Amino acid sequence: MSKPNHLILLEQLKKGDEKTIHSIYVDNKNGFLLFANRYNLSSDDLLDVYQDSIVALCENAKKGTIDSLESSITTYLFSIGKYMIYKKLKSKNINISIDYDHHLPQVVEDEEEEQDEEEIKILRDNFKKLGEKCQKVLRLFYYEEKKLDAIQIELEYTNKDVLKSQKSRCLKQLKDLIKK
Repeated sequence: MSKPNHLILLEQLKKGDEKTIHSIYVDNKNGFLLFANRYNLSSDDLLDVYQDSIVALCENAKKGTIDSLESSITTYLFSIGKYMIYKKLKSKNINISIDYDHHLPQVVEDEEEEQDEEEIKILRDNFKKLGEKCQKVLRLFYYEEKKLDAIQIELEYTNKDVLKSQKSRCLKQLKDLIKK
């Protein structure tokens, strides 16, 4: 019987395999940024949190603290990121309505894992329901982290205000789809 994929990835992370780290980083970045966008943090803060989450994942793998991880790497990574977001919000004195534990989880509880996986799936599924133009705008802004000026030129918008309105409508549409 072969090992589950996440256990193979954990072994490679323990060894500090750069290709594996890069692959995990790239494969999860877009989903994480969309997931984390619901929190009132800047794009720069969210990217910092994501990068810190990747570092924490690698460190936890090397220390062996997640050897018995039964969830996917994505679920665990998002859980780390979620706690780091809470920590950042708290440091900025932004109140959040959640019981906050000052320690990163060693192993996330099953209910939280299932909830996070479900949220990620809902986000991905609803993102695919958006029109092509909305997907492009949101992908360029959140995934590729392009500035509005660059997106305006690339997608040939008449001015930045029109693009801002489009981005806002697309984000609202995505949020509405998720709420259904």
